Amino acid sequence: MPPPSRTRSDLAPLLALLAMTAAWGSTFFLIKDLLVRLPVADMLALRFGIGSLALVLLAGRRLRMSRSTLRSGVLLGLLYGVAQILQTAGLAHTSASVSGFITGLYVVATPLLAALLLRTRVSGTTWAAASLATVGLGVLSLNGFALGAGELLTLASALVYAGHIIAMGRLSTPGEALPLSLVQMVVITVVCTVAAVWPGAGGAGLQLPATSGDWLAVLYLAVVAGALTMVLQTWAQARVEAARAAVVMAMEPVWAAAFAVALGGERLTLRMVAGGIAILAAMYLVELAPRRRRRVPVAGPAAPVDAVRDQP
Repeated sequence: MPPPSRTRSDLAPLLALLAMTAAWGSTFFLIKDLLVRLPVADMLALRFGIGSLALVLLAGRRLRMSRSTLRSGVLLGLLYGVAQILQTAGLAHTSASVSGFITGLYVVATPLLAALLLRTRVSGTTWAAASLATVGLGVLSLNGFALGAGELLTLASALVYAGHIIAMGRLSTPGEALPLSLVQMVVITVVCTVAAVWPGAGGAGLQLPATSGDWLAVLYLAVVAGALTMVLQTWAQARVEAARAAVVMAMEPVWAAAFAVALGGERLTLRMVAGGIAILAAMYLVELAPRRRRRVPVAGPAAPVDAVRDQP
């Protein structure tokens, strides 16, 4: 039987991704409130800029990176930054619930792109889990749907997010989570700052928060839901294949609904419960069910220890 430490090691990336989605889910009502007073690109530039500074301070003199890490971080940061801009531009022309559903389609787009572009073999269980998670997202988020410019922009962002997840899975390495995260954060800051100040993109200079409450919200978004979550994702995806990670990341809207009910004053509905259960079931399919099948006991008192073995 495998030692307990191996089981804990297997669960660690799952727990890291769950913690990341919980932090992301906690930001929805904060961002919705902030965007009443701050332009989208300005808020994003400030958020990722402060997050970059936090990672520099955390790393200190230990920060070392290879050229390959720098190149990988630039590519990943560009993908994530472009996805952020597309998503927020689409959000200006569609509802938050529809935006959340379409963005969550990266759950299906990730294994699809991995199979088409990289010839990656995706198991039937993963496809079933991705489809179930998409159904759960729809039940949780949708209340009417029409296809327009906002929806198309958001769909483009979902495809770019899927590309980021795939690239992260291939480029991240266990020992490079901190420097790779820092490069991504810096590149995202540059992309969002350009969008904020470029006149042709509608920018008119970088606007800062005007109150201490807004600054505290931005600091939380930057440090906890920005720098920390980037490190968690980079570390976890060095250990989990992209398609499985995407299904676990579909927990984000479940956390968002939970925080909205607990802290935002929203009412718990049957749709929230049903959608959340479907997403949890998808995560069970892709993560926990295969793990339970790995231990196959051999009957008989004389069965050797190595008869209990991992299954593919």
